[in-house]
Amino acid sequence: MRTLKNVMLINAISSGATGLGLVIFSDFIAWLFETRATMPFIEVGLFLLVFATLVFSVSRRNPLNANLVRLVIVLDVLWVVGSFAIVLFQPFAISVVGYVAIGAVALWVAAMAYLQSAGLKQLSAIK
Repeated sequence: MRTLKNVMLINAISSGATGLGLVIFSDFIAWLFETRATMPFIEVGLFLLVFATLVFSVSRRNPLNANLVRLVIVLDVLWVVGSFAIVLFQPFAISVVGYVAIGAVALWVAAMAYLQSAGLKQLSAIK
């Protein structure tokens, strides 16, 4: 159970840091992505800040609520699926760096989902 809480805490911190970075540095990130549109980065950043708050609050529960952990995992998996669809179909006029960044973040989120799923299985086995 301790490992699952730690993974969720890492997920919360990395999501929150990414969200804050997207909001604060939206102009720079838009430049990296070779676009003038900053609002999508701000919106995604705000979403990530809300998500990070959710994950953090779930990670601090004692005992952990398995249904809330599953919700976090589902949201992570949806992020990964959406990100890979964006990388695969490339619907936006952004740079290669942008698509690589989206893919890299998706891999990180996939790792979080996997580790949280493994931790949830251990938690279920204990009960």
